[in-house]
Amino acid sequence: MKRILVLGATGSIGTSGLDVIENNPSRFKLVGLSAHKNLDKLKQTAAKFNCNNYCLSGLDSGDFLHGEEGLKKLIETSDCDIVLNGIAGAAGLLPSITALNCGKDLALANKETIVMAGYLVKELAKKNNCRILPVDSEHSAVFNLIEKYGKEYVDSIVLTASGGAFRNTPKEQLASVTVKDALKHPTWNMGPKITIDSASLANKGLEVIEAVRLFDVDADHVDVVIHPQSLIHSLIRTKDGVLYAQISIPDMRHPILSAFTWPEYVPNHLEVFDIAQCGEMTFKKPRYDDFRMLPLAREAAKKSGRYTIAYNAANEEAVAAFIKEKIKFTDIPIVTEQVLQADWTKEPADFDEVFAADNLARQKASDFISGEFC
Repeated sequence: MKRILVLGATGSIGTSGLDVIENNPSRFKLVGLSAHKNLDKLKQTAAKFNCNNYCLSGLDSGDFLHGEEGLKKLIETSDCDIVLNGIAGAAGLLPSITALNCGKDLALANKETIVMAGYLVKELAKKNNCRILPVDSEHSAVFNLIEKYGKEYVDSIVLTASGGAFRNTPKEQLASVTVKDALKHPTWNMGPKITIDSASLANKGLEVIEAVRLFDVDADHVDVVIHPQSLIHSLIRTKDGVLYAQISIPDMRHPILSAFTWPEYVPNHLEVFDIAQCGEMTFKKPRYDDFRMLPLAREAAKKSGRYTIAYNAANEEAVAAFIKEKIKFTDIPIVTEQVLQADWTKEPADFDEVFAADNLARQKASDFISGEFC
């Protein structure tokens, strides 16, 4: 039986992970969980699983584990085999570092961990003899395909994208879309930040960077295709030119279960995809000129250094400003591109330099937003 610690237990990834644990009681046991601010739901979930080991990371005080230090202690003291990191944004990096420092396998849904500090994080995992198991549906698909076919035979990676809320919206209408419009994702039920990232294609940009770092491939060998049905979760092209795909219904419990059971493939409670009933699968190229966050991410991945840190930080600040209605949806790539014009060429030597670069990029983004839009 594998013992699981779930970080971000009240979010979409966390609740999916808890469902996998609940429906596989002979395979998994919940030994700890965290949330950021939703204390009531956290306590209800802890009671349901008879697990008194929990932390509210967004609370400054309390008679239980709380705050950043409490979250760190939760990870360090939990007797677990796998940490599921479902924390959103750059806040998920430190918990990933802590888990790997403790020698725990990391089921990683927090893409910012790899985007901000991919090389350092992978070195840490290798040093402590633990695995990083991707939980993003796209990277889980690529991971499993590469495991089966062999890295030496892979020529390129093709990441699929739903296209987000505005995949059919004409360019001239994008400047007037609202936050409410951006939160209407056509396929997935996710948190607000990642849903807006999906609408701007920044999420796919982050996934391109993650694929480059995670699988050690050149950015020119990571392609993106819009696939509205979200049935094919990604593909690899082998050196003989043949494409191989991973196909399942759009349900995050599939990649989570895959990470929990790796390297096994086990019978489970999840719905089996019936290809005869799927109707059609369609594909088209992304609108790179209309959704600039995707090409900006590719450029950042090619430059390496701290550009990917700056890309992520600028986007997070821009999305926060958009949610507060300080900027327009189409201003998100303008803010990001402005921040990326600074010199970010020096590779961070350690995690302190990663966090310093993140803070600097956020300040530059905030200053630009205040000066240009407020």
